[in-house]
Amino acid sequence: MTAVVISGTGLYQPPFTITNAELVESFNAYVDQFNAEHAAEIEAGTVTALAPSSVEFIEKASGIKQRYVMEKSGILDPKRMYPRFQERSDDQLSMLAEIGVEAAKKALAAAGKTGADVDAVICSCSNLQRAYPAIAIEIQNAIGAKGFGYDMNVACSAATFGLEQAVNAIRAGSAKCVLVINPEITSGHQEWKDRDCHFIFGDVATATVVERADTATSAEQWEVLGTKLATQFSNNIRNNFGYLNRSEDSDPKARDKTFRQEGRKVFKEVVPIAAAHIESQLAALGLEPTAARRFWLHQANLAMNQFIVRKLIGTDVTPEIAPLILDEFANTSSAGSIIAFHKYRADLAKGDVGVICSFGAGYSVGSVVVRKR
Repeated sequence: MTAVVISGTGLYQPPFTITNAELVESFNAYVDQFNAEHAAEIEAGTVTALAPSSVEFIEKASGIKQRYVMEKSGILDPKRMYPRFQERSDDQLSMLAEIGVEAAKKALAAAGKTGADVDAVICSCSNLQRAYPAIAIEIQNAIGAKGFGYDMNVACSAATFGLEQAVNAIRAGSAKCVLVINPEITSGHQEWKDRDCHFIFGDVATATVVERADTATSAEQWEVLGTKLATQFSNNIRNNFGYLNRSEDSDPKARDKTFRQEGRKVFKEVVPIAAAHIESQLAALGLEPTAARRFWLHQANLAMNQFIVRKLIGTDVTPEIAPLILDEFANTSSAGSIIAFHKYRADLAKGDVGVICSFGAGYSVGSVVVRKR
């Protein structure tokens, strides 16, 4: 079997930061405005008054302290509560491709590659900017890659699902060097007016170079020992926005057209699914969970990650075992586990094994077991 390695990763970090304090101030201003405008209906019991948020509530519920975004003025405007983006002409690079290219450049530099070395581009993320042409093909053109490109969406699991497709393409011989890109402008589908989730997401883009081991030249390489994917249908995380909305004559700004979830159900159901998934994959590779030096997990919720790892290794979880980037970046959907891998792997020694795992809507869960060469 062809040996496959991850030879480089890249991270694009947006220019603006929103702290919890800024977010709470804006959200509470919106709440006051809403409650004042609907005072009569609230008094009559036909409308439910909105409750304010707080920094303490956000940090206790999630572990998030701030998030990066592509644009913040629209998000923090109590009369708008979503980003202000400028429409681009067809001959301009799209926003999703732009941040993907920036992450790609860094990943290629880390791998010692150029765009010309890439023969496949996979753009794998939770929300694609358009139906077609594929963002991946736009990125392929922008970096001067050859071969083929395609988009895919498995929500928060999109990165690990994309990595498996890259590994499979290399082992099948249809590509030698694949670039997997996860551009996430989650601020566009976040519901900033909902107290239960207004704090969850942040924008970012990550990129990973996956290639044949015999072509890799980077100083740091991670051999892919195995990949494993699974899905199980659930409506507990859902977004109904799509191109058929117009034909349904539905309201494009209705609540169901943005991110929504049954958070407690997701927590209760996904934790055992993810833990069992990782454990079974490691067992198939002849490894105990304790053999993994590090777990680079999807960054949705601090408590969720701690529960998953505790189920696996039976001891308290430390940042050494499962590093956290959630506090700085918030939930960046598919990119979260790759950010954790990108920022917290250099200290591991040759031969150390780790697990990249993401999980989310679908339900979906994907894991990639790697070993430092």
